[in-house]
Amino acid sequence: MTIRDYQPTDFGQVEALWKITGIYTAERGDTAGIILRCNALGGRLLVMEDPAQGEITATSWLTWDGRRVFMHHFAVHPSYQGKGYGKRMALESLAFARDKGCPLKLEVHRHNLPAVHLYQSLGFEIFEDYDIYMILDPGSALND
Repeated sequence: MTIRDYQPTDFGQVEALWKITGIYTAERGDTAGIILRCNALGGRLLVMEDPAQGEITATSWLTWDGRRVFMHHFAVHPSYQGKGYGKRMALESLAFARDKGCPLKLEVHRHNLPAVHLYQSLGFEIFEDYDIYMILDPGSALND
């Protein structure tokens, strides 16, 4: 398996992987253009590829706000899970944050126990003293 930077021609496979793993919804606006914009601002979308098959098997989308790195869309194809590929991808993601000199933040669903265990094994700590709020359409609050 090879870990490399995302290329625009990867989008079809990346989107398909995100759908298979359940982390993609059209409402989130995760388009090829958004990926390029985030990367241009200092982020990085890593893909893991099976070179023999030419298949993208995992992703880790790292965005940077100048203060911390956020890991989004961390996904491993179900047929490749449990084989250490997620850990390899997570370590590469941590190296990106280290090189930026920033902490790495992520969100994970409580019921996704394999991911929770992976993150905890790498030293991630859970912050239980607050909830996360998000508004998908900020303009909806402004329409008075």
